[in-house]
Amino acid sequence: MISGHQRIIIALSSIFVFSIFVLDGMVDDWGRLSGSMANLVIFIEESLWPPDWSVIEPRAYPVCTAYPLFDFTCSTAWIGMIETIKIAFVSTVFGMIISLPFSLLAARNLNPSWVSYPARFILAASRSLPSLIWAIFFVILIGFGPLSGVLAMTVYTVGYLGKLQYEAIEGMNNNPLDAANVMGLSKTEIAFGVVIPESANSLISQAIFMFEYNFRHGTVIGIVGAGGIGYYINLYLKFLQYDKVIAYLIIIFIVVLLIDMISIYARSFFNEQGDTSKPSWLNVFLPEVLLSRMRK
Repeated sequence: MISGHQRIIIALSSIFVFSIFVLDGMVDDWGRLSGSMANLVIFIEESLWPPDWSVIEPRAYPVCTAYPLFDFTCSTAWIGMIETIKIAFVSTVFGMIISLPFSLLAARNLNPSWVSYPARFILAASRSLPSLIWAIFFVILIGFGPLSGVLAMTVYTVGYLGKLQYEAIEGMNNNPLDAANVMGLSKTEIAFGVVIPESANSLISQAIFMFEYNFRHGTVIGIVGAGGIGYYINLYLKFLQYDKVIAYLIIIFIVVLLIDMISIYARSFFNEQGDTSKPSWLNVFLPEVLLSRMRK
């Protein structure tokens, strides 16, 4: 008799083997992998390393007007990074404001199917295309610049965040909803007086996560001219200046780590933890296993 765990293992093994067969059908020549590591070493030694940190030096034009101690704020790395953060922040705020009414309509525990499914269709259409494709679309419509990036990220945020929101609303306890219906409250009163307060922790946590997500994707949309640090990455890629590109990527990596750490800490205040204490900054930087040994 096969147990449940064995069935899961067999199913996962079968899926893995099937994926190997599918991959083998897509690759016409596995021999191309033989020289890949040597090519990577050559590329790193000749083109990629060491990074060109001139990207954090003040740009020649326009003339820098910052204090000498803060002249790095005139560098392309700083200007591009700050613009990317601004795009992520504005698009997250706009996306949350727009997606919340749609998520309330899409929740099946609040509305009949003839209301919820059209709202879900709109949210699905918003996230059906990646933010990069939306960026290309808006660049064609209104031209280059951060406005195209904000609009692209906002549209995608509406679809992505809206799905998270209506799933959080559908997962809330039904007792407050039943009590509100018994009291004869209107849909608007239920939404603003019961649903949003009850699911506020999840909604805020999701918004913080969405900002983190939008920043990572905001570094990409600049490649198509939608503003942000991706514009400078694309510029140096065209001139094959990979040492400057790797410098930008290292800066992006560091900023993403910082935002991830701050996001983890901030979301911990809005997640339901029960009797679990809120994590400290040590929990963010060190694993719990190591911390428990240090306490002993």
